[in-house]
Amino acid sequence: MPYVIGADIGTQGTKTALLDERGKIVASSFHPSVLYKRAGGHVEQDPEEMFASVVLGIQAVMQQSGVSANRIAAISLDGQMAGIIGIDEDWDPVTPYDSWLDTRCEAYMPMVRSWGEEDIVRITGCPVTYSHGPKILWWRHERPDVYKRIRKFVVPSAYIAGKLAGLRAEQAYIDHTHLHFTGFAHTSEGEWSGELLKAFSIEAEQMPRIVSPWETIGCLTETYARETGLMTGTPIVAGCGDTAAATLGAGIVRPGQLFDVAGTASVLSCCVDAYTPDTAGKTLIYARSVLPGLWTPLAYINGGGQCLSWFRDHWGHPEEGGRLGYADLNSSAEAVAAGCGGLLFVPHFGGRVCPNNPDLRGAWLGMEWAHERGALYRSILESIAYEYHSYLRTLTGLAGEVAYTGVRVVGGGAKSALFNRIKADVLGIPYETLKVKDTALIANAVIAGYGVGLYPDMAAAAERMAIPETAFSPDYSAHLLYAKHAARYRTAIECLTELYRNLK
Repeated sequence: MPYVIGADIGTQGTKTALLDERGKIVASSFHPSVLYKRAGGHVEQDPEEMFASVVLGIQAVMQQSGVSANRIAAISLDGQMAGIIGIDEDWDPVTPYDSWLDTRCEAYMPMVRSWGEEDIVRITGCPVTYSHGPKILWWRHERPDVYKRIRKFVVPSAYIAGKLAGLRAEQAYIDHTHLHFTGFAHTSEGEWSGELLKAFSIEAEQMPRIVSPWETIGCLTETYARETGLMTGTPIVAGCGDTAAATLGAGIVRPGQLFDVAGTASVLSCCVDAYTPDTAGKTLIYARSVLPGLWTPLAYINGGGQCLSWFRDHWGHPEEGGRLGYADLNSSAEAVAAGCGGLLFVPHFGGRVCPNNPDLRGAWLGMEWAHERGALYRSILESIAYEYHSYLRTLTGLAGEVAYTGVRVVGGGAKSALFNRIKADVLGIPYETLKVKDTALIANAVIAGYGVGLYPDMAAAAERMAIPETAFSPDYSAHLLYAKHAARYRTAIECLTELYRNLK
């Protein structure tokens, strides 16, 4: 039986796994990330530390599994999507990893918007946000000496794969699932936009070539074969972005399927078969699926799930001391009626991302004496569902009446049956959890296996490996009630947006 190795290079850390051809995780490893945060919005990672986390992860899974190195058919990586690394001719990092969490580039976002944000959304599929385009402009204007040394800009998965394969800058690549975040790509055509590059005086030579996720970009060098315990010459495929990987690994391969990442960021995406970018609302990010001909428009709350941990840490202390866990908080929220008696929560502590509104902030609205801990906590759960409700309204306006077949959910929030029921009721769409939670690792197995000929059909392989666990059917009487509260939530967001605009 052949095996593949996958690594998911996330914000919190790197997960590495050895998987068999059925997608079963035989051995796994986790190495936490080190985020370097400084005043002024700086959030960076050391590319060498990121690379080491993958090397150490491969070492660990090979040692745990006892599988012979000659049975490893291929390696595939996925990683954080909206940040960049500048490299020189020899593939050495010139910049740190400029994280998607880094907000320094915000000063250059008005410059980009002034060119015409609707046209940018039409071309790239993505509203102007903290992604590659504004970040490249920041380096160009704020660090010109560093910028002159940059031969190519690459994403984390490509940087690490390229280093494992001993690539040089002229061989640099980016896979098509990252294109919407680049700021300079014609995403629907799968090519760089000469119009955008020229408009912002960016050299086309600094952009890497565009490849498919399953393309073999090189083979493992002798040096890193020794360090990882693998065979020299093991094929390395291009890989993809972490959200794209998680979506494919969840079996989202047909139009109408929805995917919810209930993690630190709350992400809702849908599979569709047409490119209809959100030029008017600038809410949905129109990303390419790993699978040809499919798209996964998405929107997210930056820190949606983090609101739950914030509440637990700061407001979940019972009088007798200690801290309540999520199970206790969910239990208290279960006793509260749907809609929380009109209480609304706004989860945008650091501003709204989709659509972009950096001035909006979090709030509770409509508080009464009767509202206790359970109502406050439930209102946070409901607010995330209301955001999702708005995302689906936007998608329906763009794509027409989509026949939504169900939502598959992963992440820490998927453990809460209450949270899953609330979202099913608000959306009016069935929810289901999956037996394997690390769906990005499953996707790496599918992509690597397809790239070297183990699987004839990626969609079929992903569907076979994504096994449902627990289903939650919507309560349609609750759905009708929640529709009214979702409308109130949208009105509240509009009013708060105006309020904060006037307070500036």
